[in-house]
Amino acid sequence: MFFNVLTSGAANGGLGGMSSILFLVIIFVVFYFFLIRPENKRKKQLNEMRSNISLGDEIVTIGGIMGKVVQVTEDTITFETGEDRVRLQVTKWAISSNVREEKQRAEQEAAARAAKSKKKAKTSGEENSVDGEGK
Repeated sequence: MFFNVLTSGAANGGLGGMSSILFLVIIFVVFYFFLIRPENKRKKQLNEMRSNISLGDEIVTIGGIMGKVVQVTEDTITFETGEDRVRLQVTKWAISSNVREEKQRAEQEAAARAAKSKKKAKTSGEENSVDGEGK
């Protein structure tokens, strides 16, 4: 029976099995580049952010609690919330974002965009107009 399946594939050109294997490989490659790789990159950035948290940083936990870091150990972070200075201690994996770091990154991106748009304006001749001269 198994021999008949093999010989029937060879009689039909033999590419039926190869094309299905090739199709599966292509699907795996697409999944890797669109799903697996970006997720691994995001996890790596998140772990790096968590390991770089220092005293004075403003953080947000997975549960949405915001506060200022007052102590950092290898596995835990202690932070203060609100005006009454309630201190909470959580594990590092419970931190979802570093507010200060995100603000700095946003400012750098805004400055880069402003510099890029200013450079475009100079090259397009917008700032070289003669409308304001002679007044």
